[in-house]
Amino acid sequence: MNTDLTTLIELPALPLAHRVRAPQTGPIEGSPCLLLLHGVGANELGLVNMARLLDPRLTVILVRSPLAFGPMQFGFFQVNFTASGPVINAAQAEQARQGLTTFISGLPGAYGIDGRRVWIAGFSQGGILSASVGLTRPDLVRGFGILSGRILPEIGPLVAPPDQLADLHAFLSHGEHDEKLPIDFARSAHALLLEKGVQLTYQEFPAGHELNAAMLDAFNQWLSGQLSR
Repeated sequence: MNTDLTTLIELPALPLAHRVRAPQTGPIEGSPCLLLLHGVGANELGLVNMARLLDPRLTVILVRSPLAFGPMQFGFFQVNFTASGPVINAAQAEQARQGLTTFISGLPGAYGIDGRRVWIAGFSQGGILSASVGLTRPDLVRGFGILSGRILPEIGPLVAPPDQLADLHAFLSHGEHDEKLPIDFARSAHALLLEKGVQLTYQEFPAGHELNAAMLDAFNQWLSGQLSR
């Protein structure tokens, strides 16, 4: 099986197509694992360069979201950006959350990764789904990263109780000049995560709706620290 990110992999045991970067320091078997999720209207290829720069101890899995919106344009759920804020297809978002939990549960059997050391992170809509998975299924992941995303209020009833979130770690970064998801979304997520007792690293950057070098470096530093815990 090709694990250098050049091949899109589809396995009967896993519900989502994906690409894999094997660890550079040892075998996939028993390795820690990071899932990276792309934004709406994009695809996993946009994260290949990022994946190659991340901590070499990791197996990195780039997930292709399941809904096709155009040629090589995918997403986890439909969203309309209105004057009063983004309006989502909540049923699709919930189906995506469940699909990701099934995908994560199947990774140890499919690849032999260490199921006790899994993180999930993503950009924009990918970060939204990462938070949805982390906050509702902390038994599946050690932590999650929201890179220029938000937390859906729709998951509120599904969020795990504080005692189950106490060991969960989160990384939250956002551009102060984000025109698509304004900084207030990040600040609201910051307050919610602190209220829930999640162990949080939070950073704002003088940037728009993007993943620039400074943001990627901050995330990688956080992730490397997680691996060393």
